[in-house]
Amino acid sequence: MAEGRARRGVVLPGFGLAMGFTLAYLGLVILIPLATIPLRTATLTWGQFWETVTAPRTLAAYRLSFGASFAAALVNAVFGLLVAWVLERYDFPGKRLVDGLVDLPFALPTAVAGIVLTTFYAGNGWVGQYLEPRGIKVAYTPLGIVVALTFVGLPFVVRTVQPVLRDLDIQVEGAAASLGASRLQTFGRVILPEIVPATLTGSTLAFARALGEYGSVIFIAGNMPMRSEITPLLIMIKLEQFDYAGATAIALVFLLASFILLFLVNVMSLRQRAASSSA
Repeated sequence: MAEGRARRGVVLPGFGLAMGFTLAYLGLVILIPLATIPLRTATLTWGQFWETVTAPRTLAAYRLSFGASFAAALVNAVFGLLVAWVLERYDFPGKRLVDGLVDLPFALPTAVAGIVLTTFYAGNGWVGQYLEPRGIKVAYTPLGIVVALTFVGLPFVVRTVQPVLRDLDIQVEGAAASLGASRLQTFGRVILPEIVPATLTGSTLAFARALGEYGSVIFIAGNMPMRSEITPLLIMIKLEQFDYAGATAIALVFLLASFILLFLVNVMSLRQRAASSSA
């Protein structure tokens, strides 16, 4: 019986071949290309490296990239959860169309998204013309960057939370209500613990996607140094100036900081999932 249980999780035979292919694929697609970054950076002296990665313009780009990505992930955590809830718990005309629109940021070229958002939120745009007279300037400001990153990250939260909501037993909510729990108590004590891990996972994916976003941001950001210049754009500027070592130095620090941050967020998400499972 134990052998049967062990074989139950292995549908395809040939672990050695599959593992070898996996390692070779990851090496060719991810590890070897990424290894060129530290190799190229190694052509700099320590002083040149430190001067490049701690320049005020570089630090400002780091702060903006991480801050705007974090803000966009928070916005998507709240509103992505709301969108997933509406799509899973209600029936309404055009539901399939709305559900399909959620995936549009996946398929739309990011440069097109940037042009559309800029046109929409510029001072003479459909929405911008009403916001700017009230002192809310979106296009060509850090707020515009958050809007663009929210746009590209929304599907990650929605598509991660939807299956969890679909699998939740509605009868449990009915039982909570029959025992006297209010709607807020039912949501906070029955539903929320189940969907928090999925929401954290989706937000982490959205955060990771936002860190490397370039196409949809450059049009709406304004790209002003020290104010609305993101790290990927600064790297691109270095490359256009043929400063390849400087570009890889900034990319290396950005990569390491992103990896550490994502690792910590994933650890928190796993702990939250484990706590929810044991509750």
